[in-house]
Amino acid sequence: MNFTDYQTQSRKTAKYPSIGHPVIYPTLGLTNEAGEVAGKIKKIFRDKSGVISVADREALQGELGDVLWYLAQVCTELEISLDEVAGHNLEKLFSRLERGMIGGDGDNR
Repeated sequence: MNFTDYQTQSRKTAKYPSIGHPVIYPTLGLTNEAGEVAGKIKKIFRDKSGVISVADREALQGELGDVLWYLAQVCTELEISLDEVAGHNLEKLFSRLERGMIGGDGDNR
């Protein structure tokens, strides 16, 4: 599956309230789901010494799918394609790599 197909297909399941602006709800959902991914990873390191089981991977895959869904909806609300986001991100990262700036911090390096 490619990003365009995913974004188009996932939109058919986007049923959520508009609270002030249509981008607000999916943005809040995105941060919530990303937090759930982080929470599962935290508990793996707290309770399982960092050993990620098959069941953990399956649970994380489900949560990452939820992150992807909300990301797709945020992009759609902003009239941005996931393909554009992915392409722009790779261009940025390879530019940093070529300039020896892959490490460090700051958006404009």
